[in-house]
Amino acid sequence: MTFFSRLVAGAAALSLVVVAPVVSPAPAEAAAGRVPGFVAVARADPSILSDIRYATSHNFIGRPIDGYQEPLCILTTQAASALKKAQRAALRLGYSLKVYDCYRPQRAVDDFVAWAEDLDDTRMKAEFYPDLDKSVLFDQGYIAAKSGHSRGSTLDLTLVELPPRWQPAYRPGQPLVSCKAPVGARFPDNTIDMGTGYDCFDTLANTLDPRVTGRPLSNRLLLKRLMTDAGFVNYDLEWWHYTLAGEPYPDTYFDFPVARRSVSG
Repeated sequence: MTFFSRLVAGAAALSLVVVAPVVSPAPAEAAAGRVPGFVAVARADPSILSDIRYATSHNFIGRPIDGYQEPLCILTTQAASALKKAQRAALRLGYSLKVYDCYRPQRAVDDFVAWAEDLDDTRMKAEFYPDLDKSVLFDQGYIAAKSGHSRGSTLDLTLVELPPRWQPAYRPGQPLVSCKAPVGARFPDNTIDMGTGYDCFDTLANTLDPRVTGRPLSNRLLLKRLMTDAGFVNYDLEWWHYTLAGEPYPDTYFDFPVARRSVSG
C-alpha cells in the first residue's frame, strides 16, 4: 500500500517527488546476497505484526507484486530502530503496530506503473478505487515512477488492539467491498477503525480529512503521535504512510528483492 501517494509540492522527503537514479546493490553486495544497512523488522522486533499485502493477492492489483519474494518487512537499520521505539510506546497503551508495506524494490514500482497503463485491468476496483477512474491514477498521483518506499525508510502501517483479533485470509475472487464502507462492512482487517481500509485511493484516506471524525479520527491521531514521537513524519494524504525524518538514503532508490537473503539481520 504498500500502497498511491499523491504528488504534492514540498512532499519530497516523504514520497515520490525527488527523482534520482535507481541504485542497485554494488557488485560485492549482490554477490553476497545481502545489502548492508537494512534489516528484517521481524528480527529487530518480533512483537510487531505484519500483513505484507504486496506479497499476496489482496492489493489493488490483485496478485503478488514483482520483487516481493517473501511477506517480509525490510527497513534501514535506523528506521527499524525508530519503529521499535514506536512499538514500545504502542504496547504500553495496549496496542501493537501492524505493517502493511516497508521497503519496496524499484521493480515493484515499475510493476505498479505497467498495471496502471493497462486500463482494462480493473479486477480490484470495487475495493481499492471504487469512485475513481483508473485513467486518472497518474494525474492524481496515486501511481508514479518513483516511491519513497524504495529508499528503505518509509512504511505503511496501522494499529491493532491487543490481544489481536482473528483475521480471515483473503480469498482471490471473493466479493469485494469498498475501502470506504463502514468498518463492519469492509474487509475484516483486525486493525482498529481508521475510517478507510489500507490503500484506499480516495481523499477520505487523507489523514485529517474533515469527514473523518470520532473514533476513526482519534485512532489516526494516536498512530500519528506514536510515530511522530519515534521520529517519523506522516504523509498527510495517506493515514498509513510514514517516513523516518533524516532518512539515511534520501536520494537512493534500491532494487534488491524483498527476501531474507537480502538482509543480514
